[in-house]
Amino acid sequence: MAEPLLEVRDLVTCFEADGGEIAAVDGVSLHVDAGETLSIVGESGSGKSVTSLSIMRLLPKPAGYIRSGDISFEGEALRDKSEADMRRVRGRRIAMIYQEPMTSLNPVFTVGQQIMEAIELHLGLSRRDARARAIDMLRLVGIPAPEDRIDDYPHHMSGGMRQRVMIAMALSCEPKLLIADEPTTALDATVQAQILELLRKLKRELGMSIMLITHDLGVVAETCDRVVVMYGGKIVEEGDVRSIFRKPLHPYTEGLLASIPRIDETRERLHVIPGIVPNPRDRGAGCRFASRCAYVMDECRARLPELRQIATGRNVACFLAEERNR
Repeated sequence: MAEPLLEVRDLVTCFEADGGEIAAVDGVSLHVDAGETLSIVGESGSGKSVTSLSIMRLLPKPAGYIRSGDISFEGEALRDKSEADMRRVRGRRIAMIYQEPMTSLNPVFTVGQQIMEAIELHLGLSRRDARARAIDMLRLVGIPAPEDRIDDYPHHMSGGMRQRVMIAMALSCEPKLLIADEPTTALDATVQAQILELLRKLKRELGMSIMLITHDLGVVAETCDRVVVMYGGKIVEEGDVRSIFRKPLHPYTEGLLASIPRIDETRERLHVIPGIVPNPRDRGAGCRFASRCAYVMDECRARLPELRQIATGRNVACFLAEERNR
């Protein structure tokens, strides 16, 4: 088999806080193949965004740090690269877009200046050529009259337009991997659909891979090839989209899927998973989902189930996985 484009092995990412160290990501292993879209899903606090920030080496300093594990991109180790070397990777080979563009776009520079900065840095183009490429990128992501809008400031644009600018900036240097962290959360349903269709279109045209971080399984169904489900800093289930939607094997995945609103819904209220994500300081020795699980056994509270292969391409961390797969 071909080597994965991105491979993360046994990643442990911690934060220093009052009272000691907190492992926000605890032993995560995953990969992204060339040309595929992988989704990482889970509730807030599950470790999705910290995983992506670890890959990009953008953890807040000095509180956040990678304690152990390996991250490789195209066979090249990223964890121990110098900051100068990582700056050459970010944007050029791996790019990232965030859920709220106003926190990422500088309000005192035009959107064109901000796109051009990345192009000049990574591609070495002249200012004139960088401006022409920035206009082309704005046109590519569907912004009308890009020759005029390139000189707009972020606050002149709607939320959907700003998100398109972020995508244009991320793709301006043609990265091989795009990490999209909740890219449509702050947008209305119509604009969300437009952004997702845009990502699918650009993936086809540019041949890049996408790592999509979201809590919305409806988005996953429309966009992704494989799914990694995270809970409490760990992966609890992994597999292709079709098999996971057809037959979830982990109770947490089952709960997430049951929470999706449906047009033919006859219930008066939406399904909810009882309880909350456990405090990372008090996860206990057993399964981190035990306190919220309808199938919990004594064994679940006593020890942590390992992520193991149940079927081809299907990994689950649950003591009942084989029984549920029958």
